[in-house]
Amino acid sequence: MSIRSQLAVLAVAAVCLPLAAVVSSGLVMFGMHDRSWFWFVVGISAACALGCAFVVGQQILRPLDGLRSASKRLAGGDLSARAPAAGPRELQELGASFNEMAANLEKLFDARRELVMWASHDLRTPLASLRAMVEALEDGLAQPEEYLAAIKAQTQILSGLVEDLFVLARIDSGALALELQEASLGDLVTACVDALEADAAARGVRLRSRVATDPVVSVAPDKVQRVLMNLLSNALRHARPDGEVSVVVEEDGDGVVVAVEDDGNGLAPGCSERMFERFWRADDSRTGSSGGAGLGLAIAQGLVQAHGGTIWAENRLGGGARVAFTLPRSPSTS
Repeated sequence: MSIRSQLAVLAVAAVCLPLAAVVSSGLVMFGMHDRSWFWFVVGISAACALGCAFVVGQQILRPLDGLRSASKRLAGGDLSARAPAAGPRELQELGASFNEMAANLEKLFDARRELVMWASHDLRTPLASLRAMVEALEDGLAQPEEYLAAIKAQTQILSGLVEDLFVLARIDSGALALELQEASLGDLVTACVDALEADAAARGVRLRSRVATDPVVSVAPDKVQRVLMNLLSNALRHARPDGEVSVVVEEDGDGVVVAVEDDGNGLAPGCSERMFERFWRADDSRTGSSGGAGLGLAIAQGLVQAHGGTIWAENRLGGGARVAFTLPRSPSTS
């Protein structure tokens, strides 16, 4: 039985049962004399009661019809469908929840559409380069050894992008497994700095680490190293020539703050709010010919949040940019 039918039955019952009691008692009290006025009053009362029940029922059913219509449109693929925020408080709350769900779905599909668009864009360039080199080899226009290094480089670019997309998919689905263990944060920082020392030297950039104490953290070491490598690589690309990039570790209550600082041009207005978006590149002051698919900071954010930490970016007072994140300390040292 539909809600409309149930409301109709309820309205009739709510009117008829009291009227039956009134009619029965009235017939007993007044007997058989002057029943015409009695029945007239009964009829007017019943009509007024039914009219009020109809009005109240419409106030309940109208927003329900709107919600039903919006849900059908949403199920049909119209992600802009929204329910009217009207009616009794309970229906207003239901409509607000539905609209929030619809808005989240729309954002999710927009993000997925953008992800596919940018991934296709970033895959197209190395694939086109590989296709051109293969065609040149097939036509005898070049020797394999001439293109071997370039083919290897383009293959590494493709492998890195596919790996980044796979990590993001695992983060989004909640399937990212963290094998937490106690680790020395100083050792993790040193390993990352040593791994990028040659790259920094080639760019003429000094790479430093400042770890006042060596806190023990409860983390997945490989994931934290990936975050640090992403942040350090990004900072090296944006540091000024003969500049410096530093990793600063500071204790903060029950957690630890790790910051990567460079002395480049700093963040443009609005950059700090958007730089963790997927495939987003900053303006010319923070990019240039550095390459990259624009996924490193998005992955870093996902990995930090998976540890229960937060990550943010800001400009340094002395110039340059600072990207910092928090990690939980080991319970045994808290």
